[in-house]
Amino acid sequence: FTQRRHPTVSALQLAATPMAARGNGNKSELLNLLGDVKARVQDKLGVVDFPMPQFILLGKQSVGKSRLIEALAGEQFNFCSGTLGSRRPTVLEFRNVPSGRGSQWSVRNRVTNGWVDHSVQQVMKIIGDAHQELGTSVSTEPVYVRVQSPWCVDMQIVDLPGFRDFAHDQARQDLAGDIERLNQSFMADARNVMLCVEQAGDSATMATLSRCRKVDPYFKRTILIRNKLDKFYKDLTCDNVSKWVDGFGDLPSELVRFALTLPWWPEDADCPGDFAQLRDEKSMEDVREMEARQLSSKYMQTIGFESFAIFLEKRIEQLFGEAVGPVLANLKALTVSTEKKSAELQMEFTETDQHKMISTMRECATLFAHALTPVMEGSLSLTAKRMTLEQELKEFHRYHQSLCSSHFSMLPSDDFTSLDDYINYLGSEIQIGAFDVEVNGGAMYRR
Repeated sequence: FTQRRHPTVSALQLAATPMAARGNGNKSELLNLLGDVKARVQDKLGVVDFPMPQFILLGKQSVGKSRLIEALAGEQFNFCSGTLGSRRPTVLEFRNVPSGRGSQWSVRNRVTNGWVDHSVQQVMKIIGDAHQELGTSVSTEPVYVRVQSPWCVDMQIVDLPGFRDFAHDQARQDLAGDIERLNQSFMADARNVMLCVEQAGDSATMATLSRCRKVDPYFKRTILIRNKLDKFYKDLTCDNVSKWVDGFGDLPSELVRFALTLPWWPEDADCPGDFAQLRDEKSMEDVREMEARQLSSKYMQTIGFESFAIFLEKRIEQLFGEAVGPVLANLKALTVSTEKKSAELQMEFTETDQHKMISTMRECATLFAHALTPVMEGSLSLTAKRMTLEQELKEFHRYHQSLCSSHFSMLPSDDFTSLDDYINYLGSEIQIGAFDVEVNGGAMYRR
């Protein structure tokens, strides 16, 4: 990739090139357009299987994922997610604006899907609250942040919660398992390019890289970032530096990998200067140290943050170029299906006669009314719930006696001394019709 982009520029000269000098407004506009298309199609139409590639950032807690994101943004910030860390995907869109005088931060509203500008302090609070509201659970629903500045790298990444290897209690163990499953769902998607962040060291102990190998055994969509290179300056010599960069044989030859140092300072101190400048200085320092140890030119373009950033920009152009065809095909298919549905609704509307609708509604009401007749006649073929009039009256009395009902008289007049007296009157004296016949349903009411 270096020969195609900078055939005559050395690694040290390239590392000294500021981000703003390489900014590409057309690329930012393309990324904005594709990102907005994806969001609108997915959020408004509910289309999940949309062929848009993306980078996902993976790593354990405390390996430097947050500092790498800051380096990509070109300034220091921190999405405070409490003691439990992040619990949902955070989509970060970085847009390089060479003419900008400072950074502009925006958050996508989760209700309207529109971008709203905020100060960096407000953004940190909004994103932190979005993670905190989940408690000890996780969510696949992402939050979106956009940063536009002269110091950004033109790209978009999805920052996933850090893997947890240790948990002090059952709740945290459950959370670690949920995060593992969440991250694995992103890793299994063949469209996602995995940025695997590990601390520079023994390649055989890289746990996150092992996870990536399980879903991507040939490392076709895995990029390894070995952080904290400066810790190994003293251990590297002209004799072993190439072997170290190559992982002493533990790193597959087909794996794209970078070794770099990001700005750092004591935890109890503030950033000692301009963050973007510190980032570039660390990148140049990495290149100088490796050149001083006569690192092979084969590996020099994998050293330092600047080399990593340039590779990502080229990879983005490649990925989005490959994705344009499937994206257009999906959009055309959605257009055809939407137009077909619209035509069907229009035809249904024009062919609908309001007079026929009224006639149909009246016919339905008449049929419903007529249906009451068999209901009121009862179903003699059914044996369930059938009673004679004597059984029905006794059941009625037992029911209200159990309720201690006193708001009405149980007998129709004071001429009857008891229920049995009233039943004898109905059956023997006036001989009411169907007195001894067992009926049910509406026939009981009519009797």
